[in-house]
Amino acid sequence: MEERITLQVARYRPEQESKPTFEEYEVPLREEWAVLDGLNYVKDRLDGTLSYRWSCRMGICGSCGMTVNGEPVLTCAAFLSDFAPGPVRVEPLRNFPVIRDLVIEMTDFVHKLGRVKPWIVADDEAPPEGAHGEYLQTPEELEEYHQYSMCINCMLCYSACPVYGLDQSFVGPAAIALAQRYNMDSRDAGNALRMAELSGHDGVWGCTFVGECTSACPKGVDPAGAIQRYKVTAATEAAKSLLLPRAAEK
Repeated sequence: MEERITLQVARYRPEQESKPTFEEYEVPLREEWAVLDGLNYVKDRLDGTLSYRWSCRMGICGSCGMTVNGEPVLTCAAFLSDFAPGPVRVEPLRNFPVIRDLVIEMTDFVHKLGRVKPWIVADDEAPPEGAHGEYLQTPEELEEYHQYSMCINCMLCYSACPVYGLDQSFVGPAAIALAQRYNMDSRDAGNALRMAELSGHDGVWGCTFVGECTSACPKGVDPAGAIQRYKVTAATEAAKSLLLPRAAEK
């Protein structure tokens, strides 16, 4: 007999239920199977009505983030054998509205990403140098922001963040880390625009530095570190704005 493990899966079908319930499914316990493989087995063999998101199965797209035994994880990278003998409880990411079963509503997250302008803002007054108009960059300049560029928008950090759970006006860890990614890019000229968005209470100052976002990040982005770094920059800029007028008066 093939060894098996129980998945306790959150179900929410708004057309027939007023609140989530749990259903149990027995799936094969295979060494190479991730939690996502177990969910796919349920979908393909046991219950085709189960709804969840997934795509690449390689920890790149970020779409399969869920709460497994209370922790936000990528289900393609969390192996069933690590939860043996079970059961394995699978729920949607916390701090987000649930659309159906394990599928969350992510509009708020997408809106917050747009606020920080996660793209290179060009400096029209300083065209790129070189024969082909390239924005050249040294390896050291690339290394400065590379860590923050690893974010895959999986939203695990938002699910883990107690501040976002209590106050969803907080722009959140991934958005701030991505803002840092572009602020530290030598080709970018959008620092002042992002500072205006992130220097308020719902920006970096809303963070109380619990650090759960960094613990949950599957890519080692360290959103908590990015936020603290941004706080230093914001405080420095604020101090400059206060001291410069005084210096001019003298």
